[in-house]
Amino acid sequence: MNDRELVFLKLGGSLLTDKTRPQALRAGVLRRLAAEIAGALADRPDLRLLIGHGSGSFGHVAGRKYNTRAGVASPEGWRGFAETARAAGLLNRHVMEALGEAGVPALAFQPSASAQCRDGELVAMEWQPIRAALDHGLTPVVYGDVAFDAARGGTIISTEEIFAWLAPQLAPRRIVLAGEVVGVLSADPASGVAGELIEEITPAMWPQLVGALGGSHGVDVTGGMMAKVAAMLALVQAVPALEAVQIISGLTPGLVREVLTDPRRRAGTRIAATRP
Repeated sequence: MNDRELVFLKLGGSLLTDKTRPQALRAGVLRRLAAEIAGALADRPDLRLLIGHGSGSFGHVAGRKYNTRAGVASPEGWRGFAETARAAGLLNRHVMEALGEAGVPALAFQPSASAQCRDGELVAMEWQPIRAALDHGLTPVVYGDVAFDAARGGTIISTEEIFAWLAPQLAPRRIVLAGEVVGVLSADPASGVAGELIEEITPAMWPQLVGALGGSHGVDVTGGMMAKVAAMLALVQAVPALEAVQIISGLTPGLVREVLTDPRRRAGTRIAATRP
């Protein structure tokens, strides 16, 4: 294994919460994942880790109520903007508490404190303090949050969008997206159709797969699986240091630890610029 590998790990909102009910934390799942992260860091002292998490039934429910993603203009909308930020921050506090209890040296970074968007696109966010945290052996934690927007007033930025902004600056070798499904499936689980696992996705394969991928189950105001795969395909082509993105199930006990510890561990769906 290469020294000082940097991995971005996302804990999906649908994994940490029941997205069909407001602010429904899966506390047991969160505690187990925190323990697995601590175990991976113990297994590999050379591993550098940046964690991001979705907002799940905390931020997404408030964001949908006020349609914050589309923009903010009215006094009611700005109250909704603040409510969405508060809800996202509340889930972050749960995550930070679990990581701290597990012994992970985690340090939270609130994206909305520095993020700037233009018509829904993240165009600026402070990343130097995050690099400093990594350099000092800490584990930075970011999360889906609100952001001020020069065209829309305000909007919502997803963890994947934050990863896409940070990746060119920090050059991770891998990105691991842990959700509640085993990987990218050939049919949307919410449709009731049993889809097959797609083990490998490259830009050349993408046009044939677009029609097969649907949205997320539950409330999601930042896009479903298709949007996530498209964003990650663009990222593996734009960041030379990024070898692959792996989409796995965080509901499988021990899998997050195994994937973080062993870069060669095959599980879920691998997204890369070319086939290995």
